[in-house]
Amino acid sequence: MAKCISIETARQQAITEAVAILSRGLPVAVPTETVYGLAADATDPAAITRIYETKGRPRFNPLICHMADLQMAERYAAFDPVSRRLAERFWPGPLTLVLPLKPESGIHPLATAGLDTVGVRVPQGFAGDLIRAFGHPLAAPSANSSGKISPTTARHVFDDLGGRIELVLDGGPCRVGVESTIVRVEPDRLRLLRPGGIAVEALEEASGLPVERPAGAGAAIEAPGMLASHYAPNAAMQLDARRIAPGDALIRFAGTPVEGEEGARLVLDLSPDGDLAEAAAHLFDYMKKADASGAAHIAVTPVPNRGLGEAINDRLKRAAAPRES
Repeated sequence: MAKCISIETARQQAITEAVAILSRGLPVAVPTETVYGLAADATDPAAITRIYETKGRPRFNPLICHMADLQMAERYAAFDPVSRRLAERFWPGPLTLVLPLKPESGIHPLATAGLDTVGVRVPQGFAGDLIRAFGHPLAAPSANSSGKISPTTARHVFDDLGGRIELVLDGGPCRVGVESTIVRVEPDRLRLLRPGGIAVEALEEASGLPVERPAGAGAAIEAPGMLASHYAPNAAMQLDARRIAPGDALIRFAGTPVEGEEGARLVLDLSPDGDLAEAAAHLFDYMKKADASGAAHIAVTPVPNRGLGEAINDRLKRAAAPRES
């Protein structure tokens, strides 16, 4: 069973023990501002394989490689002027840039699913300090079984993967609560591969370029979070709910009333005040709580599709998508 260390009370111990485990080619659960990540050495094929095995993750789905800072990222990936401008504006933070790999970069093809590009991010806070101490980039998808709800607390990780990894580092609840925004810079536009913790409007303002949304079903997998079915609870999901059946779980936004809610098994409100940042921070935790209630269906009221609402709706649509048996 995994050991759990609080980074608030034992920060140096957490770094020392995590570096020792990472050096053995094993993954560690690490808190970031977005979600908890299952981190391992991005240059070690055995370590990357253990990420895939621990999560049960398809190997055609690439991993984000996390760096300590922009200078470290430049050793592994080639930056164009716009990508550099975005990195300088939003790093450290919840933005992933898909960039060409440098020749002989050292990042193993297993981390990139064989692509000649790599998703690069510089996380805020503790994760950046750990990468700096380790000295190698960390490949780190979310620390959960593949396709399931992403973890935003150490308890979420422990309950799911605690029997499969050695160490969970506890940094408390994640501040952002949804994964990073993923973009690829092209000559006349930014291509949005996954909405996330940086709003599209902020990217357009910083880059001076328009953002093209994902192509939809059937698009090639270029980055994490592009599978049609993802972030899925065990219960079926009903989006844009206006009424619910007795015994369903209800996730509301801004106090939106729903017909039949008096018979709900559980009622949660992502943000009673209609704050999209608060809603994003609560999303995965509330999905887990609704799923744990035992309800067969989880109903979710509409969330505005602006700012962080775009990322929230993306996660909800993938959670509600048809699943393979």
